[in-house]
Amino acid sequence: MTSSRPYLLRALHAWLLDNDQTPHILVDADVAGVQVPAPYVQNGKIVLNIHPQATEMLEITQDQVSFRARFGGVVHALLVPMAAVLAVYSRENGRGMMFPGLESEDVSGEGEAQSQPSTLSPDDGAFPSRWPVLTVGHSFLALA
Repeated sequence: MTSSRPYLLRALHAWLLDNDQTPHILVDADVAGVQVPAPYVQNGKIVLNIHPQATEMLEITQDQVSFRARFGGVVHALLVPMAAVLAVYSRENGRGMMFPGLESEDVSGEGEAQSQPSTLSPDDGAFPSRWPVLTVGHSFLALA
């Protein structure tokens, strides 16, 4: 079977927007093909706001997340291979889902996935406060 990650990401993105939340994704910036502004990467990770008001031309396909956003007032084109998306969650309350590492997903079509995504809740305490949140606005950038 194909990876469930893009389907879950699109569904959770829509669910968060429907509930007036701000969707963020945690990205492993060390995965091959990731194109994000390097100065904003911390410990190999970056958190990106993927709310429609913070992005232009957002596309979540089977293979990648791509969009344009401002960092320090400069527009950048971002490209995140689906394998680099580690989690999607709400900035406001931390509700969302962490995804297993790609090596633990069976995408060969032979058998079921070895690992299931885990859900997040504000009570977990480890997420999202463990990582700095990169908030991208129309004309500014701030680490929250």
